[in-house]
Amino acid sequence: MKKGNTTKKLNRLHSHRKAMANNMLTSLFEHEQIVTTRAKAKYIRPIAEKMITRAKKNLAEGVTSEQILHNKREVMKSIKDRDIVVKLFSDIAPRFVTRNGGYLRIVHLGERNSDAASMAIVELVDRRTERKTPRKLLRAEADHGHDHSSHSEGREKKSTGVPNRREEKWYHKFKLGKKEDQE
Repeated sequence: MKKGNTTKKLNRLHSHRKAMANNMLTSLFEHEQIVTTRAKAKYIRPIAEKMITRAKKNLAEGVTSEQILHNKREVMKSIKDRDIVVKLFSDIAPRFVTRNGGYLRIVHLGERNSDAASMAIVELVDRRTERKTPRKLLRAEADHGHDHSSHSEGREKKSTGVPNRREEKWYHKFKLGKKEDQE
């Protein structure tokens, strides 16, 4: 009797599910946050947490070089990009040394506009964020206090030699004819 041993299939074949999970893991560890559907988020979370736990095992004392190599090879079965694997083992895993599980957070978003799929953000709990400066401040620093409003007043439209889409339309020619008649 088979009870309670089903896996989430996500309406995909095994090979497609595996490839999708590997790509999502790579993106998650690269950007430390991804936006996906809730079903995929719930599917990817335990896999990613096992990867982080595997990376944390290399930080423990008394780990042999064979075990370290084995852990890296197991992670590289899923994550093909070496730079991401290095980031996982050297940057992400040390952040979670004191934490026993629960490395990821799933934040529920609204529904996607196109197909009303429930969306979610999967992110690392101790994610490093860099505050983005507003564009206005960046523009002000780049201008160094110069006022560019007087420069734009005398500017005329440059002709590129390529006809504009509107100029090619028949009704544009009609409008031009009406303007000439009024003048």
